[in-house]
Amino acid sequence: MKRIALFILLFNSLLFSQGFELGEARGLFVSVGIGPKIPIGNFSATNDLGIGFDLTASYTDNQFLPLFFNLKLGYQTFPGATKMYKTTDYASFTTNRFIMMPSIKFYFPPVISDEILIMPIAEVGPSLGLIFNTHVFKSTSSRTNFDETVTKFGFHLGGGLSMFFLEGVLSYHIFPDNQVITFDLRVQIPVFAKI
Repeated sequence: MKRIALFILLFNSLLFSQGFELGEARGLFVSVGIGPKIPIGNFSATNDLGIGFDLTASYTDNQFLPLFFNLKLGYQTFPGATKMYKTTDYASFTTNRFIMMPSIKFYFPPVISDEILIMPIAEVGPSLGLIFNTHVFKSTSSRTNFDETVTKFGFHLGGGLSMFFLEGVLSYHIFPDNQVITFDLRVQIPVFAKI
């Protein structure tokens, strides 16, 4: 049964695939990234090191190369700072962020091109974040637990190295009172490429 399903999937992919024409270079890529998130500034007073992942769709055309247009959707979670629990009524504090980040990524000329291709990259763009804060207080406190939802606008910029199918990127995400430095390892998969 599995073989029949796989055969049907491959047959349909070949049957409905794009035709090949020289002179047009286009590509649509999907990447998945994961890495640590380090809160800084005011955000570091209430939150410790977090983790997150993102899913990115990238598009380019030979008229725009070496520019890629990206749309990144990310999820990040940050536990409360342990030092805050000792001095406040908090028993638990968690921040979860859902972020949408359109951006432009620029690929610089390769720094290594012998055995493997390694290119520096730079990325910049606006950000829209939906931020959920969960406030849980100690049972000895008279305060009531509550959830808080905030929408914030900001921007992000980053740079790193790319082997095109594998990237390491260090980024700075700026939201009001919610700034983060991230390091992501991304695996990039071509969905559609035309040369």
